[in-house]
Amino acid sequence: MLNEQTFDKLYTMKLLGMAEGFKEQLEQTPFHDLPFDERFGVLVDRQWTWKENHRLKRLLKEAKLKLQASVEDIDYRTPRGIDKSVMMNLLSCNWIRKHQNVLISGPTGVGKTFLACALAQKACREGFRTLYLRSPQFFYQIALARADGSYGSLMKRLSKTHLIVLDDLGLAPLTDTERRDLLEVIEDRHGTSSTLITSQLPVENWHDHIGDPTIADAILDRLIHNAHRIQLKGGSMRKKQKLDAT
Repeated sequence: MLNEQTFDKLYTMKLLGMAEGFKEQLEQTPFHDLPFDERFGVLVDRQWTWKENHRLKRLLKEAKLKLQASVEDIDYRTPRGIDKSVMMNLLSCNWIRKHQNVLISGPTGVGKTFLACALAQKACREGFRTLYLRSPQFFYQIALARADGSYGSLMKRLSKTHLIVLDDLGLAPLTDTERRDLLEVIEDRHGTSSTLITSQLPVENWHDHIGDPTIADAILDRLIHNAHRIQLKGGSMRKKQKLDAT
């Protein structure tokens, strides 16, 4: 009866990891010979692990990453212009702590989205709130929020997100509204959070793509001066994977 009450209290306090750990200790006799402090330490470890796993699951769900990519699966063997020392620096996530940006460019299929999602997944593992958006979806969500009256709420949520991944910038010419929206988001996040952008266009061509010289200067000034740049090259990784699978 006493154990049942203990379980009820643990579940009520949402100490689910500790509750499962306590159940294991009751069922597995080797635990019975351990002193109290060791058994209690195991329970604390179980609760800590449960909490960290639960947090990661929530962050990954909120991030809505396009690919289930991880930094452990990055292919360094295929020559694509990936500098492993640069990647090791990025994997520490210190660039996010310092509110810096990452700009990844290269031809289609070379692995820009995979690399972006892998870095975003690592950010989630480090506890950073992350959001992945393809550029058409990014502009659509802002336009929709402006239409339904939730624009302020959306901008507040974007400003509080530690890392935003904007994938495939440059697929289509920007409208005047879209470039102004991009500037507002970048300006709002400048110096307080990080942005990762991928594009088929080389970074030096982004100014022309944005269109309006004044707005382009403002956007790129906030993006580039503190950014880590990765210029990928080579053939399609999709074709390579298909060949490897045959």
